[in-house]
Amino acid sequence: MSADSEKITINLGFVDLGQIDLLVSEGFYGNRTDFIRTAIRNQLSSHADAVKQAVARKTLVLGLQHFGADDLRAVKAANQMLRIRVLGLASIAHDVTPELALATIESLDVLGALHASPAVKAALASRQR
Repeated sequence: MSADSEKITINLGFVDLGQIDLLVSEGFYGNRTDFIRTAIRNQLSSHADAVKQAVARKTLVLGLQHFGADDLRAVKAANQMLRIRVLGLASIAHDVTPELALATIESLDVLGALHASPAVKAALASRQR
């Protein structure tokens, strides 16, 4: 698995799975994963306008947003709190302590994945939406 992806698990009916396997065996797709990724991309493409509108309406950062200890110390020094809203990947560096995260992150709304130490994730659990 690459660093820019997240592993998910899905359950499929036997008939759906059989049809996917048939398309793979007929050479339409290299494997099941290729089929599933293509299907997901096609659906996302067909809903692209709705996603763009929702991102703008919800003021989400689209893509990757990373926070290191220096970033959060600057927020703390400015007597501010962050409201993190990301569609994609929110990354909190491993040098961020749970105490620093709690002192600087007011809320965390991530549609996608959050990469942070288990201690920081646990500290921010009540602030996640």
